Amino acid sequence: MFLSFTLNSCINEKKEMERRPLPLKIQPPAYGKLVTILSIDGGGVRGIIPGVMLGYLEAQLQELDGEDARLADYFDVIAGTSTGGLITAMLSAPDARNRPLFAAKDIVPFYLENCPKIFPQGCGCLGSVVNTLRSLTGPKYNGKYLHKLLRKLLGTTRLHDSLTGLVIPTFDIKKLEPVLFSSYEASKHTFLDAQLSDICIGTSAAPTYLPAHYFKTEDTDGRAHDFNLIDGGMVANNPTLVAISEVTKQVLAEDPYFFNIKPPVDCTRLLVISLGTGSDTSEIKFDAKKASKWGLFCWLYEDGTSPLIDVYSQGSADLVDYLNCVVFKASQSENNYLRINDDTLKGTLSSVDTSTKENLDNLVKAGEHLLKKPVSRVNLDTGRNEPIPNAGTNEEALKRFAKLLSDEKKLRESRSPHDMRGE
Repeated sequence: MFLSFTLNSCINEKKEMERRPLPLKIQPPAYGKLVTILSIDGGGVRGIIPGVMLGYLEAQLQELDGEDARLADYFDVIAGTSTGGLITAMLSAPDARNRPLFAAKDIVPFYLENCPKIFPQGCGCLGSVVNTLRSLTGPKYNGKYLHKLLRKLLGTTRLHDSLTGLVIPTFDIKKLEPVLFSSYEASKHTFLDAQLSDICIGTSAAPTYLPAHYFKTEDTDGRAHDFNLIDGGMVANNPTLVAISEVTKQVLAEDPYFFNIKPPVDCTRLLVISLGTGSDTSEIKFDAKKASKWGLFCWLYEDGTSPLIDVYSQGSADLVDYLNCVVFKASQSENNYLRINDDTLKGTLSSVDTSTKENLDNLVKAGEHLLKKPVSRVNLDTGRNEPIPNAGTNEEALKRFAKLLSDEKKLRESRSPHDMRGE
């Protein structure tokens, strides 16, 4: 049953915004062998699918290390875009006990409870028509419920409060440039130490679906910095490479958190789990003959989807996966990179906003089915995902990664001095 979180039990008291080094809330990779990264794609209601994967992964960690184990205890960096950014905050924002606000098993119930209110469907065909017409003159959804929900859950919690390193991409529509909210950058530039609620609202503001989000922060000199943000999926719907880049920047800057890792960053030192939210590439959805006749309306809406948004989000996500496969293969570290995504979603399952009970329940089933599917990887010759021979299922792969994560955590704790454990 979904656990209702109140404002008083979900957030810490507001902390003074100040310039500070990254907090050592988990043992730094300097005392281990690996840098651990978790990445979660954007995809609206399809966030249920990685939610299922994360619930299973955390359950495996709990079997190894006890029921209080949480994902934030094991990953040096958690990256998320759009709906993935929301999940990232849920997993790493602190509660009143300075533990993660949500356990991974709570993600799916949270989506089932709140998606129908974030993306209200209206009644029957008429409701669909009204939503479509509304999107021609403004956002399809007003975002008020989402904004209120995030303010309640995250309160005044800021980026530096997170229990591990975060990376959440957004895009500033006024400056026409990406804005990456990362724990590392926020430790150097205090104006990036924004409230997590503002960051999550910004990264989720998908054009035509939800309104752009404005807020401002101040740096240590009292200068105001404005942000005019839309969906981070505009630049990094799959934020895995962004997360790896942020780690690389820290290594290049000789951050003491990574003191035993020297550039260039070798993929043999990375352990990466990248979770997609699913797509439909099982058949050709559009073609040039059809698209050559499209005007503005058809690019924004065609057969119940938005081709323009589908193209930029899916294209960028697949390219990142392809590049990761190339780099990890070149380093003979393919087993250190796990990408789990379902590219066979059909009909409303591939929608980012269909929040009917039937569709949400089917997304849960799709996630559970994905666990049983064989591990796949991009064929570098064809560009298509193909099952890896003798690699087992995604469920078995997550179990293997859970063991690696557990072993890495124990190794760091055995090597690090007591005063570095944040106790």
